[in-house]
Amino acid sequence: MDQFVSAGDRKKTFFTTKTMALIGVMTAVTCVLGPFSIPIPFSPVPISFTNLAIYLAVYALGMKAGTVSYLIYLLVGFAGLPVFSGFTGGVGKLAGPTGGYLIGFIVIAVVSGLVIDRFPARVHLHVLGMAAGTIICYILGTFWLAGQLNLSYAAGLSVGALPYLPGDAVKILFAAAVGPRLRREIRRLDR
Repeated sequence: MDQFVSAGDRKKTFFTTKTMALIGVMTAVTCVLGPFSIPIPFSPVPISFTNLAIYLAVYALGMKAGTVSYLIYLLVGFAGLPVFSGFTGGVGKLAGPTGGYLIGFIVIAVVSGLVIDRFPARVHLHVLGMAAGTIICYILGTFWLAGQLNLSYAAGLSVGALPYLPGDAVKILFAAAVGPRLRREIRRLDR
């Protein structure tokens, strides 16, 4: 039946074989980078490379598929596979003090991806989009962390957000330097 539909009448399919394969690859990259973390002695929140994987995923896949890639990673961890920071997984990790950040990473994918998709040639806006998504993630994660540990919001910020800003700035700048080329190379596969 499909052979009788003209090319102009075909609707764009979101889940093409190539898109599904790339979602799988970026989910795997997140599963590899996510467990590697650097514990900080004064905080239950380790330095994680999950957000770097998300920044690269939205460059490679765009907002929709990049977000799907992260959601699959989240489900894999929720199911108990050790893909979260410190090679952990399961419902307890999501319900624990760092669960708000894991959920907040969805916001990073959506906000960063929207800006990157909307302004593909404006890397300075990509940096702002990644920073905005990260700040919103920190706000959500800090509320969750403070509630879990019975801390004031200010105390939650001091152990769950502020120490991570310099490292996240480096990750954002790295993604902004590498991401556009990654995006171009993947788009070139369509030709």
